Amino acid sequence: MKMSSSASTGPSAPLNTGSRMPLLGLGMYKLCGGEAVLQAVDASLAAGYRAFDSAAVYRNEAELGHALKELLPKYGLTREDVFITSKLSPKDQGKGAMEGALHSLSNLGMDYIDLYLIHWPGTQGLDVTDKCNPGNRAQSWAALEELHAQGKLKAIGVSNYTPAHMRELMGSCKVHPAVLQVEFHPLECQTELRSVCQEFGVRFQAYTSLGRGELLTDPHVLQVAETCKRTPAQVLLRWAVQQGVPVLPKSSTPERIRENARIFDFTLSDSDMAKLSALDRGHKFCWDPSQVV
Repeated sequence: MKMSSSASTGPSAPLNTGSRMPLLGLGMYKLCGGEAVLQAVDASLAAGYRAFDSAAVYRNEAELGHALKELLPKYGLTREDVFITSKLSPKDQGKGAMEGALHSLSNLGMDYIDLYLIHWPGTQGLDVTDKCNPGNRAQSWAALEELHAQGKLKAIGVSNYTPAHMRELMGSCKVHPAVLQVEFHPLECQTELRSVCQEFGVRFQAYTSLGRGELLTDPHVLQVAETCKRTPAQVLLRWAVQQGVPVLPKSSTPERIRENARIFDFTLSDSDMAKLSALDRGHKFCWDPSQVV
């Protein structure tokens, strides 16, 4: 996969919309409070981050919008220089999707969102086996397609979809999803999902790259980190971006934010890449969507 790099945007990967997604973004899960968000966004912009990943359920869309409005001029940047992702709450899945997406736009205080995802294939309040889930997903997607046509959502996609959910969507959608965002790290290499994304021209994106911190002490990861004189976090993030997979490490600590950005000035050897990929055993640290019908 060809990647581009420039001083203003950093390394990025193409989407099927014709736009590009930065390979590095700040994950904002559990980042709460105006001052904490402001500090994290400030440190991220200073370190070269140009993508920010929020969600309705994170309850920090408004704080992100305020932080960017205040900080972009400080770095000589405009709204067009950053890539903003947010996600539809599972409580709005189905008939509430249009209102939910517009609420995200309002919270962010923006005219458009670069990427908006269906956060979860199920519906809050329904059992995972409830046969209303497929219909609700389809209704949500139709609402996102409408907002995409209006230019309010520049790209639309999904998160936590399985291969079955992806094939279902591809069989009925008018607008192809631009991105699938799922858990991805050496213990969960998502081979089938990546193949499905490649088949349909969907950009595969990672979250939980560090295994909620547990992978930072894995002996195999530590060994690779020692070999290349990098931190375990940098090794894990590099493992993904070296495969063309965008990452969203989350942190509220400026030093850690800067450290996580230093992943584009070294390369893992083929043997180290293979060593990490060989750890795959389909292990998830987060929720498992495989039971959602």
